[in-house]
Amino acid sequence: MPVTDWYEHGEKRRELAHFATLCSLAAVDGEVNPHEKATLDKFAFKLNITEAEYKEIMKKENKYPIETPHSGEKRLKRLFDFFQIIFSDNVMDDVERKMVEKYAIGLGFPIKKAEEIIAKSIGIFTGKIDFDDYLYLLKK
Repeated sequence: MPVTDWYEHGEKRRELAHFATLCSLAAVDGEVNPHEKATLDKFAFKLNITEAEYKEIMKKENKYPIETPHSGEKRLKRLFDFFQIIFSDNVMDDVERKMVEKYAIGLGFPIKKAEEIIAKSIGIFTGKIDFDDYLYLLKK
């Protein structure tokens, strides 16, 4: 059964789409290394991905393209969702950082812009923002 048959409406569909994208990104260089596998296992847990869904998504013959929204706001929403997943345990390790960089570029952000967005997002999600940004967020 293809994983697309499991895509339901709402949150489960988003969780599966995020996970399939992460798996595709991890395998982009041909093989998923042990560090990437451990990170994918963490994401599978955070996203409530069942073992059957995980196995189906990880099959080599399954190629799940990154669905790139045309709207910049929708791309930022995808990154926001991804950061929420990453920081659900209040920690972002190096492998997760590399995955989010690949994800941002895969969503269509130029490398320089992706780096800026990621740096600002990490500041926001870790609570390490400067006063001007804090003030701006409160007034917005």
